[in-house]
Amino acid sequence: MLSYKDCVGLCDLTEAEIDAIAEHEHLPRLVALELGEYLIHSPEGVPMIRKMIIDDIAHARQHGDWDKALKLRATLRHFIQTHPEHSADS
Repeated sequence: MLSYKDCVGLCDLTEAEIDAIAEHEHLPRLVALELGEYLIHSPEGVPMIRKMIIDDIAHARQHGDWDKALKLRATLRHFIQTHPEHSADS
């Protein structure tokens, strides 16, 4: 049986990116991992994930959670660096 960590290791996303999808979509982490893995391999998926992380940053800022906003900015920066093919879209 595969553990969550095993699944993350097979995924093209980091745990922080998966957590951002989970938060944005109000999903359990494993379901967010599955959604993220699907999206990352679809033509419109990279811009969608990028927008989710940006929305999470805005939400954290609106609620005064500056530490979370900074962590999400680092997550966004890493995501754009590792998936640059569509990072300027949308």
